[in-house]
Amino acid sequence: MDAPRVAAALKTLDLPATIEWYQQIGFELIGTHPETEPIWAELARDGLVVQFLGGETPWSGPPALTGCLYVHPASVQGVYDDIKDTVHCEWGVEERLWGARELTLTDPNGYFITFTEPMRGWEDGPESP
Repeated sequence: MDAPRVAAALKTLDLPATIEWYQQIGFELIGTHPETEPIWAELARDGLVVQFLGGETPWSGPPALTGCLYVHPASVQGVYDDIKDTVHCEWGVEERLWGARELTLTDPNGYFITFTEPMRGWEDGPESP
């Protein structure tokens, strides 16, 4: 696996459901600990590595993130075509004002996952006036 472009450690209340959901959207399960009844898991896709902690965590309260995690696949439309019948999509595939084609999902913990790619002609940003 290539070195991650982004890595995050997040809290989950249901690690098995979280692992299953991420695998449904194309993430590879890299590892768990312990092997039986794990409380930690690491999953990866397209440069994003996400670790989930269940059970006792350093963070009080329910899972929370005021933002989203971005994934950079080869094709956002390809991701949508692969998962549209498996998981609920919050929105997308949409062409955003900032020159990105995006698809956003909400995982079982309430975290937003956005698959994004530049739209044609926007690879280097919008043209200057």
